[in-house]
Amino acid sequence: MRRIPLFALLAAFGAHATEFRSVVDSAAVLYDAPSRAATPVFVVSKSYPLEVIVNLEAWVKVRDHTGALSWVEAKALGAKRMVLVTAPSAEARVRPEDGAPLAFVAAQNVALELLEAGPAGWLRVRHADGANGYIRATLLWGG
Repeated sequence: MRRIPLFALLAAFGAHATEFRSVVDSAAVLYDAPSRAATPVFVVSKSYPLEVIVNLEAWVKVRDHTGALSWVEAKALGAKRMVLVTAPSAEARVRPEDGAPLAFVAAQNVALELLEAGPAGWLRVRHADGANGYIRATLLWGG
């Protein structure tokens, strides 16, 4: 029996990065099946990040920050990358260093725009008020 190395399998099947999309309208309804006739399970607000699990034509199966799976209409999602503060609060720094001056503090469940991945586990983010800074990735979901 011929063995195929794991890296070869990953290359053959196209290993891909996790895809996240965010709600573009003022709110989006999450359903238990890909149909408006299905049971609504949750409503999420604008900018809420969701992990894409399955992409159909008009519907997307998604995972939220709690790990719950549901379906949302594809037209409700945009490509803008957002992250969600999962810690009780998250301090954004002007540089990706623990001792750097404070840029702003974001409360739990606040959505922030993801600008870029920084060094050593930091993410550069922008608050809705325009302030930007670096937050430890462990305090956020969706990055």
